Amino acid sequence: MSSLFEDLRDGLQEAIDYEKDTGKARATVYVIDPVKKFSNEEIKNIRNKAGMTQAVFANYMGVSPKTVEAWELGRTHPTGPAYRLLDILAMGKENELSFVSVRTK
Repeated sequence: MSSLFEDLRDGLQEAIDYEKDTGKARATVYVIDPVKKFSNEEIKNIRNKAGMTQAVFANYMGVSPKTVEAWELGRTHPTGPAYRLLDILAMGKENELSFVSVRTK
C-alpha cells in the first residue's frame, strides 16, 4: 500500500472512532509570535547583513527602492507583512522561501 493510502485510511478510521466515541481526535495548534517591529537602523543593518543593495532588497520585499530608502531614513515604516519578511531576513532564513533561489557563479 502507498503511504498516501495508509494516511487516508488511518485518518478515516480516526474520524470513525471519534464519531463512535471510541477514539480521540487530533488537533494541531499553531502559536503565532507577535509581529516584531524594526527601527530604521535595524532595517538597514538587516539589508546589509543579507548583502543586498536597496534595489535587490526592494525586489525581495515587494516594494519600490524609494520605499526602502524611506524606511531606512525613518520617514515611513513597514507594515505587518513586511515586518514578517524582515524577521525572516534577520534570522538568515531568506533562502527557505519559495520565491528565492540561489545560483552560484
